[in-house]
Amino acid sequence: MRNISICLLFFSLISLISAETHTWWFETGWVNANPDGVFERPMVGFNGSWPLPTLRVKKGDRVQLYLINGLDDKNTSLHFHGLFQHGTNQMDGPEMVTQCPIPPGETFLYNFTVEDQVGSYWYHSHTSGQYGDGMRGVFIIEDDDFPYEYDEEVILTLNEHYHDFSDDLHAKFMSRFNPTGAEPIPSNLLVNETRNNTWKVEPNKTYFVRIINMGRFVSQYLWMEDHEFTIVEVDGIYVEKNTTDLLYITVAQRYGVLITTKDTADRNYAMMNRVDIDMLDVIPDELELNGTNYIQYNEDADLPEPYLLDSIDDFFDDFYLKPLSNTTLFDDADYTITVDVQMDNLGNGVNYAFFNNITYTAPKVPTLMSVLSSGDQASNELVYGTNTNSFVLQKDDVVDIVLNNLDTGKHPFHLHGHVFQLIERHEPVDDDEDPVAFNSSDHAEWPEYPMLRDTVYVNPQSYIVMRFKVDNPGVWMFHCHIEWHLDQGLAILLIEDPEGIQSSASQQITDNHKQICEKVGVSWEGNAAANTKDFLDLTGEHVQFKRLPTGFTARGIVALVFSCIAGVLGMVAIAYYGMNEITDLEERVARDLDVDLDDDDVEIVNEGSSSSDGAYGGKQH
Repeated sequence: MRNISICLLFFSLISLISAETHTWWFETGWVNANPDGVFERPMVGFNGSWPLPTLRVKKGDRVQLYLINGLDDKNTSLHFHGLFQHGTNQMDGPEMVTQCPIPPGETFLYNFTVEDQVGSYWYHSHTSGQYGDGMRGVFIIEDDDFPYEYDEEVILTLNEHYHDFSDDLHAKFMSRFNPTGAEPIPSNLLVNETRNNTWKVEPNKTYFVRIINMGRFVSQYLWMEDHEFTIVEVDGIYVEKNTTDLLYITVAQRYGVLITTKDTADRNYAMMNRVDIDMLDVIPDELELNGTNYIQYNEDADLPEPYLLDSIDDFFDDFYLKPLSNTTLFDDADYTITVDVQMDNLGNGVNYAFFNNITYTAPKVPTLMSVLSSGDQASNELVYGTNTNSFVLQKDDVVDIVLNNLDTGKHPFHLHGHVFQLIERHEPVDDDEDPVAFNSSDHAEWPEYPMLRDTVYVNPQSYIVMRFKVDNPGVWMFHCHIEWHLDQGLAILLIEDPEGIQSSASQQITDNHKQICEKVGVSWEGNAAANTKDFLDLTGEHVQFKRLPTGFTARGIVALVFSCIAGVLGMVAIAYYGMNEITDLEERVARDLDVDLDDDDVEIVNEGSSSSDGAYGGKQH
């Protein structure tokens, strides 16, 4: 036993010695670009350049990223999507959850160590709209012990692109003039931040392709002409090989696939990407639903024509992936969080998204800072507000999230700080049928080796069941990764092991972080209402708009009564005058027609119409 401990210590020291510190200084700012080739617009870049750089580290490396907010009139933030951030929750990025927003001109240091993760990730602003405006990039954790053989690595990003700025789109989207909550329709689809992308390959080689959907809205299908994908990784988790010719990738999901090229280079092939049209309320004529990209073997050969499929219904179902680690189904849940997803309008006429009738409304103090400053009351969910949908989780518990989707759309959900086991996903339910909710006493058999990943979709009017262990103290968001829906409030907060957060030295707010809070005018102490004296007093907290009344309000009743009175009086007037006999009828008609009545003779004297008193400027007789 002593020898084993010595060996473990030896390898730990070796890893520490070989670990590298990566220091980056990035300043945000607007950069003119033309991603789709048809419209130039400013995009949010780093250091005067766009697209953003691909960042590469290895397991055990330290990251020191200094983010300077060079935007003149906007706050910003940065989230490293899929990274666990063990012991460094304040580096996770969602503003008003784990950090204060970074105001213009200020610098925030994201300082953390990548401990036990490898694979394909990405980073993006967690401030509304900014990653849709371009603030997004690839983050790779390289693995010296990659379990499969390949010759070369390739990165392939998917995205959608809007010609309008996110702020303008948001104002129209979150408006009473958009009562159905119809999401803005993209202008184009992108592959590697462009259209009609060309991938140059060599014959008889195996490529490891990291496919990352960095979009904000639509899922995409991906397929190739006469080539296949062999899936070996999802969301940073190695899986047993699965071969398919059609992938379905929601926003925020990542796939690592092996692609083996042909033996000869006599021709080129098409690689197609297509939008999931079921997610679009309308399909504009100018939107190209199928994007054609090129697998180029031979520069002298013609580029291929689009390669279309008869059906895209038979895409690979990631539910059947099996982790290479052979991780078995966790023990039965100690705690179950059941949430119902619904879209509805509030009293201001705007369409919002709800978990259990609550639309997430940001608190006045970042929730992590409420944990750190609330002492022995940190386990009381009331501290974190009535409109943040917060759940306190106890150390080492096994937790199930049961998500019932009452909406007719498909949604991709992402859990910060964890991967989860997807243990059940029900098939989609048609619009003309009632939604199907999870029934704990009557459900499908759960897999022995469930798929692990951090982003998974739920089918329309259906449900999913996810399971994870409470082993990473922090405040972690669980939210729909369609950014429009997050803007609508489709999020909950998981406060995991609050005592563990408080007792960890590495979780304490840095001086740099405190300065950022002071600069932006946000308190780094207090409950959701910024109350530092009584953490259970939420007076003045941010809350959602009131719901539309189910019946008539007093003002509505008064308006209805007066409308009815006016209607009755109008009908009485019509009846009274309509039933009275009209005298001198012939004379009145003659005057209106400007004619003279002389006994039985009628003489037309003027073709123009005049009143008898000359009021319309006609000739009198």
